[in-house]
Amino acid sequence: MHHNPIDIQNLSYAYPDGTEALRDISVSIRATERVALVGANGSGKSTLLLHFNGLITPQQGEIVVGDLRMETLNLKAIRNFVGLVFQNPDDQLFMPTVWEDVTFGPMNQGVKGQNLAHRAAHAMTAVGLDPNFYGPRNANNLSGGEKKRVAIAGVLAMQPQVLVLDEPSAQLDPRSRRQLIHLLDSLPLTQLIATHDLDLALELCSRTIVLSQGQIVYDGQTERILSDSNWLEQHALELPLSYSRPYCLLDHAPAVRITA
Repeated sequence: MHHNPIDIQNLSYAYPDGTEALRDISVSIRATERVALVGANGSGKSTLLLHFNGLITPQQGEIVVGDLRMETLNLKAIRNFVGLVFQNPDDQLFMPTVWEDVTFGPMNQGVKGQNLAHRAAHAMTAVGLDPNFYGPRNANNLSGGEKKRVAIAGVLAMQPQVLVLDEPSAQLDPRSRRQLIHLLDSLPLTQLIATHDLDLALELCSRTIVLSQGQIVYDGQTERILSDSNWLEQHALELPLSYSRPYCLLDHAPAVRITA
């Protein structure tokens, strides 16, 4: 495992219409770190995320993944090294059955036979899906939480060293969200999690990177920054709910006299 699996220096990126999405980004991610990437809409999170495995390549600056410089010749190896889970699992699940979705990636890596079956079964078990029960099913008939797990299993089956997730808790009900948090907490991989769910970031990530208008405005301890309401407000963010006193109906209910 590499000491610094991702190293980015002076990365800038502008869209074809001239919109500047990233400006002079420099950051290193260490092995086994779980890092939150947060920021308001339009801050550049998704654009940065897509650079991690070469779906977008640098216009200015340099990215090194493992020992590989981000360039066309290395893209296949980089995409095996960094697994990306999209916000919407329907963008990732397209095969007739769950088993075919999970085996699709490793098959394209050249894995076959018993090795392929072992990888897929191990990945599904790791995310809490019984291969015998879920394998023959069509992903279209699964819940949102189950689809997320299948999408993650498909990436894990490729055995990446880095797992990158875009808004993993989006559109999940509370129970599915809690299951996802337990799952991510159990995975012994370097993880980068782009999220608006600051409570998830607080629970999972000791380090948080905050983007604002395409620039890194904070990179450090999660608790320190997510407890600073004034600073968060300046960057169009709000305190995690866990730092806010819960609204209690009993605090606001009129007094009731109980008589025999």
